[in-house]
Amino acid sequence: MKHKLMGSWEIKKTNSSSALKKFGISGISIVLGLLFAGLFVLITGKDPLQLYSEILQSSFGSFYGFSETLVEMIPLALCSLGVSLAFRMQLWNIGAEGQFCMGAFGATYFALFFSELPKLIMLPLMLMAGFICGGLWALIPALPKAFWNVSETISSLLLNYVAYFWIAYLVYGPWKDPKGNNFPLTKQFPESATIPVFGDTRVSYAIFLVLLIAAAMFFLIKYSKWGYEISVSGSSRKAADYAGMSYVKNVLMVMFLSGAISGIAGMAEVSGVLHRLQQTISPGYGYTAILIALLARLNPLSILLVSFLMGALLVGGFSLQTSGFPSSMVSMFQGSILFFVLAGEVFNNYRLVRKKV
Repeated sequence: MKHKLMGSWEIKKTNSSSALKKFGISGISIVLGLLFAGLFVLITGKDPLQLYSEILQSSFGSFYGFSETLVEMIPLALCSLGVSLAFRMQLWNIGAEGQFCMGAFGATYFALFFSELPKLIMLPLMLMAGFICGGLWALIPALPKAFWNVSETISSLLLNYVAYFWIAYLVYGPWKDPKGNNFPLTKQFPESATIPVFGDTRVSYAIFLVLLIAAAMFFLIKYSKWGYEISVSGSSRKAADYAGMSYVKNVLMVMFLSGAISGIAGMAEVSGVLHRLQQTISPGYGYTAILIALLARLNPLSILLVSFLMGALLVGGFSLQTSGFPSSMVSMFQGSILFFVLAGEVFNNYRLVRKKV
C-alpha cells in the first residue's frame, strides 16, 4: 500500500516496527498529549505547571499519596489486562466498565446473603462470582460476533449502561441499606467478606492478584499454543480455519476471560476498598483501561507500569478540586493522551522512503 507524495518521497506501509521505536513514539505521544492539554489550561487563565505539580505532589509527595496510587492501580491494571487480551485477537471489547460492575454485583450477592460464611470460604466464593459474572456479561456481545460476525464494539459499549443502571436499581431498591441515611448503597460487608489490607493503608492484598494475572497472561501469550492461536485468529479468520483452529471457540473463550478479569476487578474494589456496593463504584476504570492497554502495546508487564502512572493521574485529579481546578481535568488529559497515541500509530505503521528512480 503506497501513498504518493510530491517530489521523490512516498509513504510506505511497514510490516514491523522495533520495540525501541514503539517505546519512543509512545513516550513522545504522552508528552505531546500533556502539552496539548496544558494549552487549554493556559487559555482558562490557570498555570499548567502548577496543575502538574499538584498532581505529582498529591500522588508521590507522601506515603499516603503513594499508597492511594496503588489503590487506584489495582482496578485499572485488572481491567486493562482484561481488555488487552481481547484486543490481541482484534476483538474490540469496550465493555470492561459493565463487566467490572457485574463482577462487583456477583461478589456483593454473596457478601450480603451468605454473611455467616468464614473468610476462607467467603472470599473464594466472591472471587469466583466476580469472575463468572464478568465473563458471562462479556459473552453477550461475543455470541453474535462469533456466529454472525456482528460488531462487538457497539454491543459491548451499550451493555455498560445496562450494567450501570442494574447496579443503580439494586442500591436504590432491594439492596439499599435501610440505615444508610437514604444514600444509594448497600449495607457494609461483614469482616469475612473484606480483603485484608497492608497496615493502615487502603492497599488490599488484591494487588497480588494483579501480579499473578499479569504474569500468567505474559507466559500464556508469549509461550503457549493458545496464545499463538489468539494471534493467528485475530489476524485472519481464514488462516485460522485453514490451520484447524476454531475461530468461534477462541472468540468465546477470549471474550469470556476478558470480561472475567474485569469482573475480578469489580470484586476487588467492593471487597478490598469500598466494603459495600454503591452506584458510583467506578470513576471510569473500564474506559481508562482501554487507554492503558493501547499505551502499553497490550504487553501485560507494561500494563502494570502504565496503570500505576494512570492511577497517579486519578489520585492527582481528586486533589485538584482543593486547588481550584475541576477534577474533570484528568479526563481531558486522558483524552489528549489517547488522541496523540492513536495519531502516533501512523508513525509505527508507515515510514517515509525515497522513491526508486
